[in-house]
Amino acid sequence: MGGDGMEPYGADDEESAAVLRTVGRVVKSCRERKGLKQAELGAAIGYSEEQVSSVERGRRAPSPTFLEKADEVLEAGGLIAGLRKDTEEARYPKKVRDLAKLEADAVELCAYANSVVHGLLQTPEYARALYGMRRPPFAEEEVERLVAARLARQEIFDRQPAPVFSFVQEEVTLRRPLGGRMVMRKQLERLLEVGQRRNVEIQVMPTDREDHAGLDGSLQLLRLQRGETVAHNEVQLTSRLISHSKEIQVFEVRYGIIRAQALTPCESLTFIEKVLGET
Repeated sequence: MGGDGMEPYGADDEESAAVLRTVGRVVKSCRERKGLKQAELGAAIGYSEEQVSSVERGRRAPSPTFLEKADEVLEAGGLIAGLRKDTEEARYPKKVRDLAKLEADAVELCAYANSVVHGLLQTPEYARALYGMRRPPFAEEEVERLVAARLARQEIFDRQPAPVFSFVQEEVTLRRPLGGRMVMRKQLERLLEVGQRRNVEIQVMPTDREDHAGLDGSLQLLRLQRGETVAHNEVQLTSRLISHSKEIQVFEVRYGIIRAQALTPCESLTFIEKVLGET
């Protein structure tokens, strides 16, 4: 899932495929201009002939190392290495890219997560554990692709001007030992670290609350630079972007009540420290 959980997005992604085909054509053109065969290029940069062929046909997203070494060996003057950013984005599922673009345009992001730690707050180990337990299982290569996509989204925390973030985490997300004890300890430490930022507020919704406005599930609100607000909602195999004003109003009301029912940010960090001590 783009926000919190484990579900991937469709492999049928023509935008990504078009980028990889373009990269492949550039590599092939530079190789032929240099007078090298695929096997010769592969030997020079430490890759097999099959890997070079797959890149040139647009069937494989080349790694940054591949692009940098190919640029050097083929004396491309930065033409190949300069494709790194586009190639890295093409490695990620389309809906992850679309969500990342929305997040990059947000001045405020508000999210309630009820089953796992929100994706923007996840450590690499926690994200890998989530994707690793998906059923039916992912191939290892797909797990690494999805983890990389999730971590790339977290660059939003370092954007300037910095957006404002509000997260409400259900208590169970702090106690469910996904990935084991050490993975959860690192995850809790990560929450404490991010929660110290001036533009980030993390709140905990205790399990013992008798009144709870978030029982219909997780939600995310993004207030964009141009003034509009959109919502993102996920459940099982469905990922939905919401822009209808009446639905947005419902989400805003719910999130406001959820925040009021949760522990305050200060109380929440103390609570997270307590759970860390028990983990």
